[in-house]
Amino acid sequence: MNRGTGFESRQFSPDLQAIATTVRVLAQGCQRDSLALVALLRQLEELHREIRDGIFQESLPDNRQALYALLKNIESEGGWPYIERMKLQSFLANLPSEEEKRAGHEPSLLRREDVIPEGVRD
Repeated sequence: MNRGTGFESRQFSPDLQAIATTVRVLAQGCQRDSLALVALLRQLEELHREIRDGIFQESLPDNRQALYALLKNIESEGGWPYIERMKLQSFLANLPSEEEKRAGHEPSLLRREDVIPEGVRD
């Protein structure tokens, strides 16, 4: 059932601005700590799922006209909120190239030997 409050998606309330600021400060505090940043992203994803599958589902319109209006609004305001996951290629972009390896630069990330146990290597 839709109990709209007239909230415009582009017009953030002070509470939402405070939450966004808090998340940004947390992320900045985790700079260079990949595991902490992944934990933060997982928490945000969990909150997204919790709201979508709970409160949002319960607030859905119970008639076609209201559902159409909601879908039209979602489409006109930028589409469905989505949390995109990084592609493996984005992670691999941080690995050194073959030229860097030949030039003797140490990789900034884990080496193959650090990740694959000795008995499993080629």
